[in-house]
Amino acid sequence: MTRRTANSNPIILIPARMASVRLPGKPLVDIAGDAMIVQVWRRAMEADIGPVLVASDCHEIAQVVRDAGGDAVVTNPAHPSGSDRIFEALEHFDPNKRFNTIVNVQGDLPTIDPRAIRACFLPLEDPDVDIATIAVKITDEDEKTNPNVVKIVATPVGPNRMRALYFTRATAPYGDGPLYHHVGLYAYRRDALERFITLPVSPLEARERLEQLRALEAGMRIDVAMVDDVPLGVDTEADLKKARRILDTRP
Repeated sequence: MTRRTANSNPIILIPARMASVRLPGKPLVDIAGDAMIVQVWRRAMEADIGPVLVASDCHEIAQVVRDAGGDAVVTNPAHPSGSDRIFEALEHFDPNKRFNTIVNVQGDLPTIDPRAIRACFLPLEDPDVDIATIAVKITDEDEKTNPNVVKIVATPVGPNRMRALYFTRATAPYGDGPLYHHVGLYAYRRDALERFITLPVSPLEARERLEQLRALEAGMRIDVAMVDDVPLGVDTEADLKKARRILDTRP
């Protein structure tokens, strides 16, 4: 395996699209006086690891971000995934490839702790890691059997860090010991992202409906940083009310 030096020029990309079935117009809903996408952009800025770019599927989202002082790129609305969307935005924003680490922060995490974003970035200090992500130890018994909670099967490689062996909706691994809730926030080496989006959907990805399995099946290495809390993803009106309560009381 070719050794690579640690990347030192990261950029954060936030994919955002208007097509939400459960919460129409989700990126633009108001939370504590700003559109949700603006709140996510602010949390990403607070992580302070590099510039932040929103990859939207329409001009309305992009303009709201620009009005708040941010950068945004309008991408093809037909992209099948956030990974494809952020790659198009990256190629448009940075054709000369100045940025060599891409942190993908989902556009529906308005209350995410900036420390979690920084934690996701850190495993890429190891030159053998292609992609990094984060996880939280499961403490709620119901989550262990909930197929909507994705679990990571992983082996420890250092303090608060593991190497991912598998991702699943099942209760795994079997036997005594902790289970880990995967949080869908990723940091990619640029060449890893370029390779990932060219790969076809893999058999296990199709079966589990988990995009990250495509990378593992292709032999790419994913390392996991442990964080303390699962960030609130806003998918429903109930989630939106929770996010408003949190940010209305934020200092």
